[in-house]
Amino acid sequence: MIEKVTFPSSVGPLLAGVLEIPETPARGWGVFAHGFTLGKDSPAAARICRRLAREGIGMLRYDNLGLGDSEGDWGDGSFTVKIADTVQAAKFMAERGTPVELLVGHSWGGATVIAAAREVPGVQAVATVGAPVDPSRVERHYDAVVERVLAEGSAEWFIGGKALTLKRSFVEDVRGADLRDRISELRMPLLVMHSPTDNTVGIENASEIFRIARHPRSFVSLEGSNHFLTGQGQADRAARIISAWADPYLGKAPA
Repeated sequence: MIEKVTFPSSVGPLLAGVLEIPETPARGWGVFAHGFTLGKDSPAAARICRRLAREGIGMLRYDNLGLGDSEGDWGDGSFTVKIADTVQAAKFMAERGTPVELLVGHSWGGATVIAAAREVPGVQAVATVGAPVDPSRVERHYDAVVERVLAEGSAEWFIGGKALTLKRSFVEDVRGADLRDRISELRMPLLVMHSPTDNTVGIENASEIFRIARHPRSFVSLEGSNHFLTGQGQADRAARIISAWADPYLGKAPA
C-alpha cells in the first residue's frame, strides 16, 4: 500500500514523498535518502522501500529539493540541506504517529543518513548502500562547470537529461562537508553494504567507513551488483539483508 505525502523542507518549499505501508502491522518505520540527483522513484529507492514494506517495515522515500515532484530549486540545496531535510522527513513521520527507527541511504544518501542520524530522535539503526566516505567526491560530476559557478555565482548543469542550476553556495557547502567525525560519533548500529565492482563509488569508501565506525557495525558485500542496483533482484536482495539485520533494533520507538 502506498500513500503520497508532502512535508515542508528545511528551507521552506514542500517535498513530495511516497509512504510505503506494510499490509500487516508494521515492525517499524524508516526514512530512505536517495542518491545525489536520483529521486524517490530511482530503482534503488523504490525497490528497496517496496521490499522493506513487504517485510513489515514502513518506509518514506521522498524527492530532494527541486527534484521529481518536490518544489523548490535544486541549487538551493546542499549536503547540509539534505541532512536537515532528512531530519524534517523524520519529524513528519513522528507527527503522523509512525516514529522513525531506521534510516537507509543509497549513494550520497548513505552519507546523508550517517550525518543526520544523531539529529533524529528515536533512530535506532542506520544502513547504507554504496555510500561515499567523502561527500565532496560528487564534484567530479560537475567539474566542467565548477570554475564558472565559483566565478559567476551559478551555472546551468546538465545531468541525466535534465538541467539543474548549480550555485556557488552549493559547491562551497559540499566542499566543506566532513563525514568522518559523524561516522566515529554515530554510536548506533551501522550496516555498510557495497558492491566490490561498484564503478561509481569505489569499494574503498565502504572500507574507510567501516574502519572509522565503532561497534556495533556490520559489512555486507553486494557482489554482482552495480552501483544503482538496476540488475534483476539486486535491490530486493539489499532490502532483505537490511530487514534481517535491522530486526533487533525495531519496535523500540514510542508509538
